[in-house]
Amino acid sequence: MKRIVFVCHGNICRSPMAEFIMKDIVWNGDKEAEYEITSKAATKDALGLEMDTRAKRVLEKHHVPFGTHHASLLQKEDYQKYDYLVGMDEENFFDMNRITGGDPEKKETKLLNFVSSWSDIEDPWYTGDFEKAYQEIQKGCKGLFEKLENKSI
Repeated sequence: MKRIVFVCHGNICRSPMAEFIMKDIVWNGDKEAEYEITSKAATKDALGLEMDTRAKRVLEKHHVPFGTHHASLLQKEDYQKYDYLVGMDEENFFDMNRITGGDPEKKETKLLNFVSSWSDIEDPWYTGDFEKAYQEIQKGCKGLFEKLENKSI
């Protein structure tokens, strides 16, 4: 079982989009029994908020199914629960490391690292560009899936 948690600032845009995009990729690859995927992890206080309506719209546009989502905070114990803690930008990466108390097992990374990029996925809450965020998240999730399936991580 591969356990993945996606992390972003408020857990209402990028990380839930990544959760549902990754679930769709895994489902289409007929591998859903081999994965546990969630995005229950904000690095800042956004507790209880639903996924942003604009994020839902872009997922619908691309025919990515999604379910109910309510923001929650990343917890220190999540480090032991998940194999991969995947943030969207440099700030998320540093916040994950602060919350979990370090990364001795090298489980924490940024999503676009899976496509050999150190770039950040900009927060569409601020940019308003949910389509660009979708495209980057999809690219990163495909890269993550390919690397996990090829066992090259």
